[in-house]
Amino acid sequence: MQRELDLLLDTVRLAGTRALELARNGFDTHRKADRSPVTSVDLEVNRLLQERLLGAFPDDGWLSEETPDSPARLEKKRVWIVDPIDGTNAFIKGLPEFCISVALVEGDQPIVGAVLNPVTNELFTAVRGQGFRLNGNPPPPAKPAGRPVILVNPWELSTGRFDSLREVAVCRPMHSIAYALVLVAAGRVDAALTFEREHEWDLAAGVLLIQEAGGTVTDGAGKPFRFNQPRPSMQGTVAVAPGSAGRVEVLIHRLMALQRSKTRT
Repeated sequence: MQRELDLLLDTVRLAGTRALELARNGFDTHRKADRSPVTSVDLEVNRLLQERLLGAFPDDGWLSEETPDSPARLEKKRVWIVDPIDGTNAFIKGLPEFCISVALVEGDQPIVGAVLNPVTNELFTAVRGQGFRLNGNPPPPAKPAGRPVILVNPWELSTGRFDSLREVAVCRPMHSIAYALVLVAAGRVDAALTFEREHEWDLAAGVLLIQEAGGTVTDGAGKPFRFNQPRPSMQGTVAVAPGSAGRVEVLIHRLMALQRSKTRT
């Protein structure tokens, strides 16, 4: 996987530089059919990533938020799963909580992943079986202290879905789920949690990073993720940082049970 990793790191860094350049010089914003925003930066980063990654590995498949999906990817042994800018709203507002997220999936599991926050110059990477890296080095071990910190979907937070957690933990809204997952992997927060539907491109790289860091991550029902599926989305994400299970596991399991009971009624 060294060739794939080297190309991915170089390409993601290049894409991050391009995103910051366009952010300084100005960009266009439009609304998709579902009313979510997309910028000219999303599209340019997507073009750059696709051109370089598929140019080097033309037999691989492609799944990206900003490319029309094709069932041809389901026949591929390997697929690049990409979110050119995860956290587009944060990018538009100038908040430093957006990222570029790319994973290479073999079968139904990610084997190489990278998430770059261009503003903070943090490049989180992993190769399956080789551990988690931050800017090429193992990150320092986290030392959780005080009340647990859990990143949550802002809409769910506003509806009161996480009120039971707020009594015992600090619930912070996340602007990018891909970035939230790498913060979990690095142990900077205890967990990330949503029961809303997420797409494969939001999750593929972050799932590998958490697994390689020694944390745990499942869908909202506690089931393992499988990628490159005909419908590329999952219902919910429950991610727990390495070393934080004792601080948040019981709280989250109670909330998951409550959510399941509400779903059945």
